[in-house]
Amino acid sequence: MSITVDPTKCNGCGLCVKSCATSAIEVKDKLATIILESCNMCGACVSACRFAAISIDIDKQPVEDLDTYQGVWVFGEQRDGKVAPVVFELINIGRDLARARNTDLSVVILGDDLTEAVNDLASYPVDKIYVYEAPELAVYDAERYCRVLTDVMREAKPEIVLAGATTTGRSFMSGVAINLYTGLTADCTGLEIGEDGLLHQTRPAYGGNIMATILCPYTRPQMSTVRHKVFPTSAKRCALRQAQDAAEAEIIHLTPKPTLFGSRSKFIEFVETVGEKVNLVDADIIVSGGRGLGGPENFGIIRELADELGAAVGSSRAAVDAGWIPYAHQVGQTGKTVCPKIYIACGISGAVQHQVGMKSSDIIIAINKDANAPIFEIATHGFVGDLFEVVPALTKKIKAMRGAPVETCVV
Repeated sequence: MSITVDPTKCNGCGLCVKSCATSAIEVKDKLATIILESCNMCGACVSACRFAAISIDIDKQPVEDLDTYQGVWVFGEQRDGKVAPVVFELINIGRDLARARNTDLSVVILGDDLTEAVNDLASYPVDKIYVYEAPELAVYDAERYCRVLTDVMREAKPEIVLAGATTTGRSFMSGVAINLYTGLTADCTGLEIGEDGLLHQTRPAYGGNIMATILCPYTRPQMSTVRHKVFPTSAKRCALRQAQDAAEAEIIHLTPKPTLFGSRSKFIEFVETVGEKVNLVDADIIVSGGRGLGGPENFGIIRELADELGAAVGSSRAAVDAGWIPYAHQVGQTGKTVCPKIYIACGISGAVQHQVGMKSSDIIIAINKDANAPIFEIATHGFVGDLFEVVPALTKKIKAMRGAPVETCVV
């Protein structure tokens, strides 16, 4: 790559000097001069020059034939042989994408002793399952997984690759994209094949205030991470009627390459979050508290209602930032995306960042004393009132309906 100035066009106006962030341009005798040691070839000067006097010549490289990339892949995230729930959601949307592209849907799974996980995946409508087993992959290691998956994808050349926007997916899929010199769209909420044949990847931007659709037209594979609970779970193979979805999955065991297993990290211990009866993202009912609770001690009334309903406890970012409840409970753009049957928001105003994480819930019940709170715009049912009166009354009513003893009190 080289940068040149055409002396027959340059008049030394100095616009290029002002545009250069690295101070790599000087004007001498009414002619711009490039200091190559400082220039980073950003191209700002080319855009700034009104006389098209500056040009960057890119060394021509062989153009890769993008048509050689075929198939839709899903990364089969697993832990201890149990497939992550988000994988079955990705299989569902992946099946739609594969049909639109008239190609195969495959799952690639890394780990050790994966028989149970592979059998589970095979019960879903996938065409192929790529299995990469090695003792070194028994425990997740971002560096090792990144190197292995990059090698597999470089050889197989999938056109589209989907992964869950989980702690695992977020920590290493970007590295795979970098290694393959392609793009990756994170936290997608919409995926579809456009009329141009490209994967249209939609995600929230600017704090959820707009929805951006991102394309990857010049490189392959097209890679996306998707949050849990955004898409419905796929039906199992036995429940499908279409012939192309009824065929048995082809299981392909890949040959491990020990040279890929090096890592600068060492696994010490996996500490699982304990103390909650129900996992937030898997819960059918969630009771969430926000800034309106006023303090950590008042989460007690939220937990009491959750216990009666067999629900999980969630929170807004404001409550987490205030230190009232651990981050693991946060729902929203920077927390967890949930899709329960019932979501009860107590003292949560409903900023767009929180709505991104819960607005797909089947039923939304909002309790807030501010009648103009944004949460009421998406709520199925709303209570305008003091949560310290409404929530305990609701809890007592549920206890009474179940025949549990209830202390007499006036609310």
